[in-house]
Amino acid sequence: MTTVENDTSALADPTYRRFLAARTIAMAGNALTLVALPVLVYRLTGSAALTAAVAAVETAPYLVLGLPAGALVDRWNRRRVLVLASAGSGLAMLTVPAADLLGVLSFTQLVVVAATISSLFVFADAASFGMVPQMVGRHRVASATSSLVTVGTAIGLVGPLVSGVLVTVTSPALVLGIDGLAYLGAAALTARLRWPGSDDVRPTAPDRRLRAEVAEGLRYIWAMPVVRWLTVLGTGASLAGGAVTGLLVVLGVEQLGLASDSPRLGWLFAAGAVGTFLASLALPRLQRLVGVGLLTTSGYALALVSVLALSLTSTLLVALPLLLVLNLAMTALIVNGIVVRQVVTPDHLQSRVNTTARLIAWGGSPLGAALGGVVAGAASTEWALRAASLGLAASLVGALVVGVPRFPRLAALEQDPTIHV
Repeated sequence: MTTVENDTSALADPTYRRFLAARTIAMAGNALTLVALPVLVYRLTGSAALTAAVAAVETAPYLVLGLPAGALVDRWNRRRVLVLASAGSGLAMLTVPAADLLGVLSFTQLVVVAATISSLFVFADAASFGMVPQMVGRHRVASATSSLVTVGTAIGLVGPLVSGVLVTVTSPALVLGIDGLAYLGAAALTARLRWPGSDDVRPTAPDRRLRAEVAEGLRYIWAMPVVRWLTVLGTGASLAGGAVTGLLVVLGVEQLGLASDSPRLGWLFAAGAVGTFLASLALPRLQRLVGVGLLTTSGYALALVSVLALSLTSTLLVALPLLLVLNLAMTALIVNGIVVRQVVTPDHLQSRVNTTARLIAWGGSPLGAALGGVVAGAASTEWALRAASLGLAASLVGALVVGVPRFPRLAALEQDPTIHV
């Protein structure tokens, strides 16, 4: 007899396990690049500004391509999109060690490669959003998404440490080549996956304009109260999260009194990663036991208290658990929103609804980082964190005003996505 626990576990599905293996390979390669690319840019140019510019190039494509990419991927075969995006990223990345070996590697090439891979990621992300519910069934979406987050977090803890060693004993360009091979390996594994509907291509009216399909996704987000409010209110959390992330090193040096080259600065990032890891493990069970609305409202409240407490501390041993709790709450908010959208959204709208919602909610992060930097420069990190908490306070108050705490459990939304109280 199959237990409820096993029936809701995506890991019981062999196809999903192979998909998770493919994504794990890709994420491991990405974790290496996270360190190797900025190191390579800085070694090549000696410029902090140009190194930061490459980071900006990596974030820009989602803001530009998020809306059309989601609509296009809903037209296409998602598995093939993910395969082609992974293969294209791998080939682009492999040009870096090849050019380095020939002695012709340039900053311009690195910018083009970064922009190419980041653009392809938008399409891959849209494809993955739509594939997961189709592959595992809506009742296993929470388990599947949490497994991806758990693996990604674990890799995020270990990968940068490994990359730091590799760029020292080999070369950053070679490390990027390893990422290129990882992309190709993930593409090969994904190409072999099959599940009901994996080869489907959704028919589109020949006169249907892309703008109309983008608008259809936006209308769906607004028409579904649970999707609308989780997306809109998520912007406040995104602003606060961007500010805290952007100020983490400054907080360590100016508020906690750490040296700018202290290895304990890494503890701040590690504490946040542990919080993310714990949230990804706990969320599937919480979503079965607690209503979506109560989980969301509690996440805003917990994150708000953590940021305010963080603004008042000058002790590392106090800051570390606060960062753990903050990231636990923020991860729960983000993943909860993703899972709910995947559960309630019809298959033909999955990619555009999820990329659009991600764009709306995630778009506040760079703005929050910029505003946090301005306030910290004009006043202090303490006041920057207090300003950041206003975003969470607005989300919490908004959630209470529109009745988010009454949103039902995930199982009820699976049966009837239109209910919200």
